[in-house]
Order: sequence, then structure tokens, then C-alpha cells
Amino acid sequence: MCAEPLCTQDVGHGGIAAPPPPPAGTRGGGGARTGRCRAYADEGVASMDEFAAVVLAFPAVVFTFALVVVVAFWLCVLVGAVEHDSFEDGSAGDVLGLGGVPPTVSVSLWVAMAWVLSLVGGVLFGSAAPSAGMRAVVDVGVLAAAVFAAWLATRVVLHPLRHLFPDEPGPSRHDFIGLTCVIRTGRVDGRFGQAEVTARDGATAVVQVRQTGTDVFAAGGTGLLYAYDEPGEFFWVAPFDAALDPGAPLA
Repeated sequence: MCAEPLCTQDVGHGGIAAPPPPPAGTRGGGGARTGRCRAYADEGVASMDEFAAVVLAFPAVVFTFALVVVVAFWLCVLVGAVEHDSFEDGSAGDVLGLGGVPPTVSVSLWVAMAWVLSLVGGVLFGSAAPSAGMRAVVDVGVLAAAVFAAWLATRVVLHPLRHLFPDEPGPSRHDFIGLTCVIRTGRVDGRFGQAEVTARDGATAVVQVRQTGTDVFAAGGTGLLYAYDEPGEFFWVAPFDAALDPGAPLA
């Protein structure tokens, strides 16, 4: 009798036995991992396609292109191409309760919030519509609700931001030009001198003053600020006679 072989292997060319297949879970696992990665990639592409379809569908599409314009505008602001307050007319914002900030800020917030709300509302409520006609009605309702809710949310967000954008520019030193001042030093010449000036709003400030001539200024005397020197940060002052003041009351 012939002894049975201990194992049977396939014999390849040249009589060399072919290697046995790798055990499951070892070398063969690379193919499974590759398959899972491809599946995840396909799911990601499908998710992006679904997102793009929702963004470009009604009602979100109404605000999608507006949001693109808003993003492009703020990118231009970031690189210094335009100013954030390029559009000064805020009368419409005041009527809508969105005043107190540049119109670009209020409109940007309103568009962004309306886009998010219309996107979420379209996904949540539009898909539940039983028919195409009902879907159109629901989408119109979502659009109106998104506009109104975004307006309310924008008003709430803008409330703490208004103090960052004062309605009027702050006081400038050029506002003192043409005002009279009270000399506070014993002399005023081309290198030295101080005076106290009262602004039109009642605020007072002590400023540096100089003169080009040889006029005599005594402490407590009155002078007229007629120019401001930016590099030196001082005012040019001239003697002032109260009797020549056209605004002085007649005796």
C-alpha cells in the first residue's frame, strides 16, 4: 500500500508548490480596508451632492447667491480693497430697527441667518410634504418664516454691537479751529505756550499753542486759534479782542 500524503498542494510550473492562501484577517484584510475607504468616499461625494442640491433648491437658493455676494464683500474688506462702511445710507435699516451699525453689517447678518433658516426649514418641512403642490406651499411658508425670524435674530444680535459703531465721529482737534482760548502760561512764543479751549459741546481741553509774531500774551488773556500744525501737534494762536467779536452781545 502507498502511504497517503500528509497534505495536498497545487503544483505550479516547474514543480514548485503554490503558497497556501493567507488566513482570513491577516494579509487579505488590506482589500477589505480599501473597500471600506472607497465606500466612505462614495458616501462623502453623495453627501456633498445632496448638500449642493439643497443649497441650490428653493427656498435656500434665494439667499445662496446673496450669501456669495456677502462673503465676497467681506473678503474684499479683509484685503483692504473696500471699507466696511462703504454704504453710508442707513435710513432703511433705521426703519427696520437695524440701525446703529453700518448697513453692510446688518444686511450681512440678515442674509446669513435667513440662509441658514431657509436651508434647515426646507430640509425639515419640505421633505414631509405629501405632494409637489404642497411642497411648493411649504417652501413659500419656510421662506417667509426664515425672512421674519432672521430679522428678529439680527435685531437681537445687533443690540450689543451698536456701541462699537457710534452715530457721530469723535471730537477732532480741528474742531477747535476758530474758537477763542484762555492763555494759561506766562508767555507764548514760537516754541512754548499753553491755552485752555472750550469746545462747542462744553468740554474743555488744555492745548499747546504757538505764535509766529512777537505779540504779548499774558496768563488769563484771550487768544484765537486759527490753525493747527499736524507735525508739531499744536495750534497757532493770535491775539483776540473781545470787542471785535461779531457774536458778542451789544452793550
